[in-house]
Amino acid sequence: MSAGDLDPRALHTLRAVGTHGGVTAAASVLHLTPSAVSQQLAGLQRDVGVALTERVGRGLRLTAAGQALADAAVDVAVALERARAAAETFLGRPEGVVSVSAFQSGAQLLLPGLLTRVAALGGITLECSDEDVAQDEFAALTDRVDVVVAHRPDRSHDWSAAGVRVLTVPLLREPLDVAVPAGHRLAEREAIDPADLVGEDWIAVRDGFPVATVLAAVATTSGGAPRIVHRINDFHVVEAFVAAGHGIALLPRYTSGTDPRVRLVPLAGVRAGRRIDALVRPDRAERLVVRRVLAELEDLAGAVVGARPRP
Repeated sequence: MSAGDLDPRALHTLRAVGTHGGVTAAASVLHLTPSAVSQQLAGLQRDVGVALTERVGRGLRLTAAGQALADAAVDVAVALERARAAAETFLGRPEGVVSVSAFQSGAQLLLPGLLTRVAALGGITLECSDEDVAQDEFAALTDRVDVVVAHRPDRSHDWSAAGVRVLTVPLLREPLDVAVPAGHRLAEREAIDPADLVGEDWIAVRDGFPVATVLAAVATTSGGAPRIVHRINDFHVVEAFVAAGHGIALLPRYTSGTDPRVRLVPLAGVRAGRRIDALVRPDRAERLVVRRVLAELEDLAGAVVGARPRP
């Protein structure tokens, strides 16, 4: 059997099963029936002659052979997209549909401007969605979305740690400030030392999300565990809680602080911020329309940072 005998669609299906941990989850991502996914896996396994998956509880995981083939499948997909891109360079301008997802505050910050910029290019249609998932789940979204805008703490994070190969395009760093009610004892400070926050009621995001990691670092510096009274991921709701006096929070500087009843005060002694990156599967990064969208996204992110003063 030669490499040319392998079905690229079946290779893509194998990758999805490995990434998402089962036939049903992969079928949902690929817009196939579970039966179709199983048939493709069975055919691919017959072609290579070794077991590619093994049962683990109610799910599937790739065997060592399956993982090796899935890794090689990325290179096959890249080669195919590179060939298509080579042909597209003779079309004058790239045309097509590009899907983009972002966590909610990132969508608010970047997607309206991105839509305006891409519309001016002509020929490219953006399909936008908002998806905020736990940090380790962002990379898997690239199986069904061309460009995934993700966020992570200042501390380094390997987006490929979850077993999904992705290209990372750094966009910007957004500081996280302490949000307090306008009448709070710390509201008029130039900066807040973590020790000043001991004993405060906190509104925090759920565990596994980037801001939770930063709050843990603040707690380590202050020497006292934060007293978390509410866990809410929607920053607009968090800001409303702060405005009403129901606690303090860490909020992103560029997408918060619009309520006059809330003050954003920088932290002193702690590097509090989040990194916003664009994640793209290596094969999709070969598409000319995806490259154009990424270029506009990078340029837009630079403009956003330049236009936002310190509170």
